[in-house]
Amino acid sequence: DGVTAVSEDLRRETHQHFRITNGIEVIPNFIDLEKFRKMKKDHFKKAICPKGEALIVHISNFRKVKRINDVIQVFSNVRKEIPAKLLMIGDGPERVGAEVMSRELGIAEDVRFLGKLEAVEEVLSVADLFIMPSEKESFGLAALEAMACEVPVISTNAGGLPELNIQGVTGFLSAVGDVEDMTQKAMLVLDKDNLSRFKANALSRAREFDISRILPLYEAFYTRVIDKKAVRSLS
Repeated sequence: DGVTAVSEDLRRETHQHFRITNGIEVIPNFIDLEKFRKMKKDHFKKAICPKGEALIVHISNFRKVKRINDVIQVFSNVRKEIPAKLLMIGDGPERVGAEVMSRELGIAEDVRFLGKLEAVEEVLSVADLFIMPSEKESFGLAALEAMACEVPVISTNAGGLPELNIQGVTGFLSAVGDVEDMTQKAMLVLDKDNLSRFKANALSRAREFDISRILPLYEAFYTRVIDKKAVRSLS
């Protein structure tokens, strides 16, 4: 009776793979800004980055599509230029390989694999940059959660990510697998002259997806679908 998609990209893909006769309404994912917000966690940041290092974060289910080895390589490149730490949050089949890669690159002492966490917003509150090098994302909810905590995003231009992450404003987009470009863009964001601006832009963008704005779109859609079905039933 009604179909929604969280991005224009997902709408196009859905039409390609399914025989949808009704229109598909794009209503994006939303976020609760009461929960996902920057909290004062200075003690936490000090424990992770005692010398004021930049803190980079990645969150995913560590599946192949997330390309977490690209995260490790980008971090390794950034670390050669500026002091930095990396937090890897989540778990999945690619985790062991990423841990091995960290050791082989000689950066294991600066990379922490934290596994699955409930309160990721506490970690995001002290982060400086979020990296999402996925080869496919319908929307990129983890990136939105980072933005809500004032964290700029370096992502690929795959799937629905360009509809969320604004090039040169909330962060940057790179082609899938282009580690060098992601490295250069990460360095640009982390530059002290730029970081505060990117952080402010990330939060401003996240506010556009607050639940108070998006929930009414779903409610209005449900109402239209129900009313349309009721009319058909009477006719």
